[in-house]
Amino acid sequence: MVQEGWLGAQPKARESLQSQSGWVPLLLALLHEYTTGNSHWQPYFSLWQDFRSLDHPMFWPEEERTRLLQGTGIPEAVDKDLVNIHLEYSSIILPFMESHPDIFDPKLHTLELYKELVAFVMAYSFQEPLEEEDEDEKGPNPPMMVPVADILNHVASHNANLEYAPKCLRMVTTQPISKGQEIFNTYGQMANWQLLHMYGFAEPYPGNTNDTADIQMVTVRKAALQRAKSEAEQQLVSEQWDFLCQLEMVGEEGAFVLGWDEVLTEEELSMTLKVLCMSEEEFQEYKEQDGWEDDTEEEENSILSNEALSRLKNPCKKLLYDSVLLTLESYRSDLKAEQDLLNNKEAYERLSRREQQALHVRYGQKRILHQLLELIQ
Repeated sequence: MVQEGWLGAQPKARESLQSQSGWVPLLLALLHEYTTGNSHWQPYFSLWQDFRSLDHPMFWPEEERTRLLQGTGIPEAVDKDLVNIHLEYSSIILPFMESHPDIFDPKLHTLELYKELVAFVMAYSFQEPLEEEDEDEKGPNPPMMVPVADILNHVASHNANLEYAPKCLRMVTTQPISKGQEIFNTYGQMANWQLLHMYGFAEPYPGNTNDTADIQMVTVRKAALQRAKSEAEQQLVSEQWDFLCQLEMVGEEGAFVLGWDEVLTEEELSMTLKVLCMSEEEFQEYKEQDGWEDDTEEEENSILSNEALSRLKNPCKKLLYDSVLLTLESYRSDLKAEQDLLNNKEAYERLSRREQQALHVRYGQKRILHQLLELIQ
């Protein structure tokens, strides 16, 4: 969808639409076109009779979202989304509409419609990847709607890819496809919690080979503080944590990400475990030597594959083990109960769609966490 016409012709107007997300110009265009009877894009919009059919967790009642998704990371992500959506609408969208009353009507172009269109963009838009040299300097490219390309579903074991060419987009198969066989695109290497958060669905176990589980960084700090036997040891943990924060290895809202075969945040977790397991003397020496900048052996050992995790030193294993147990406590049910539910076809089919999707998210995460427990026990 090209954002031209009234918006493209007003440079000052475009400047007023700058936002952290970068989505506002597209969303404004969607607001206008969706509610205009003679829009060139009406055949496209007619494919979605009601955007409420996009069952993103942001539309679930808060109680249901918490009950079904506690521990998965989705409620926290949705809370941030809702705050940002309300802020963008009240501080950018609404003032812009009020300054263009001949085009927009806040009674028609409401916050609720804006929220539904945000979900629409989350579920169906494409973002051209940045060139490697631009990744550190530029924010992500703005999203764009691509009719026809967006009708393909996603699976991790996909058989087609979207390719970006200078003048066109191409959907290219990656393997021979038989007559009648469904063509699957990939939305990226996405964990189930990301798929449910952004697209409203999750892949049943064991289909999502890109699934992950998170251990909140502050959970590792909590585990380290719990094992401290004296006030002096607790003080040492606090100093070690502050030092890791200075190195930007940890943060209050960060998470260590575990995949099926390795830790995806290997450098951060490796250093965090080592520092938090140091004695006071080792920690002082480490600070004086400015860390392990030139220690190639330590760098090699920071690659946390499943095999390397099983070879961690015992204090690091114990800290990580305790952190996993604390993480598992954040869920409202245990792995066995969910395994039993998945194995009982009748009971599973009695679940609502939301309950089924949430179950797939929780179960995959817990399987990864339990796999880690087996590796390090």
